[in-house]
Amino acid sequence: MSLKTSSRQVDGVTVVDLSGRIVLGEATTALREILQGLAGRGQTKILLNLGEVSYIDSSGLGALVSGYTSLANQQGQLKLVNLTKKVQDLLQITKLLTVFEVFDDEAKAVKSFR
Repeated sequence: MSLKTSSRQVDGVTVVDLSGRIVLGEATTALREILQGLAGRGQTKILLNLGEVSYIDSSGLGALVSGYTSLANQQGQLKLVNLTKKVQDLLQITKLLTVFEVFDDEAKAVKSFR
């Protein structure tokens, strides 16, 4: 299963809904392009909804970290919402839970952007 994406605006925050697997190849390329495209258009408050993401490999994690870093360099923010148990465990093991702000509730996540 490939990665499917859609984005929407909620109170000035771009919410990107992802579903499928974020793995080496087209999926990570697509994620990087989406994040770069949004940042390029000045949309620097981005919330990734990972509720439908079943799996992330190391290159997928790399794409997330790369997006986080490039947004931070533009005074932007990248936050995560609705992590599945598998994705939550992966971020815990890799210590990336200390890097990303993670939320269970989309409304709270949107409000957290300054």
